[in-house]
Amino acid sequence: MWEDRYRASDDYLFGTAPAAILPDNPWLVRQGASALCVADGEGRNSVYLAMQGMQVTSFDPSPTAVKRAQHLARDAGVVVNTHVADWDGWDWTQQYDMVAGIFIQFAGPDFRERQFADMQSALRPGGRILLHGYRPEQVGRGTGGPPNVENMYTEALLRDAFAGWTIERCCAYEKDQRAGSGHVGQAALIDFVARKP
Repeated sequence: MWEDRYRASDDYLFGTAPAAILPDNPWLVRQGASALCVADGEGRNSVYLAMQGMQVTSFDPSPTAVKRAQHLARDAGVVVNTHVADWDGWDWTQQYDMVAGIFIQFAGPDFRERQFADMQSALRPGGRILLHGYRPEQVGRGTGGPPNVENMYTEALLRDAFAGWTIERCCAYEKDQRAGSGHVGQAALIDFVARKP
């Protein structure tokens, strides 16, 4: 599905600027630290982190999206270790200082549980997980995200999924988005950042 969606557009579907959570929270960046951007699409977030001095690896199942990510990195003068892989094809034993999942709500509750477990296993002790996505209030707005309320995040869901972690940010808010043609308009968003014990 994602390959078809990216191939249908000649331009970056979600634009080339990073999701606002990254520039709005500069404390997330640690120069020289390693980061994994999961289901990274066309690279707008991984390239931004690399531009801030992080050592970034990313994967996405769409060859078209990954090719665009490589072009974006080259144009920005940075290196991102890009891979074409689906979720089950990724090696989750590799360890990182940060794992970022930004707008990865293609997963229903059963798969989401495995998603979170995989991302947790890819983090070093003391490493940071970053999740950014939509809340249930987003459904029906037509400004981005899946139509399934069960795919959305709530503060309670995220706090429960990462019980025992040090929560550094858990914030639900409204924001006007302008990200390519894929995310346009007022959105019900949530940020979650926590450190692994």
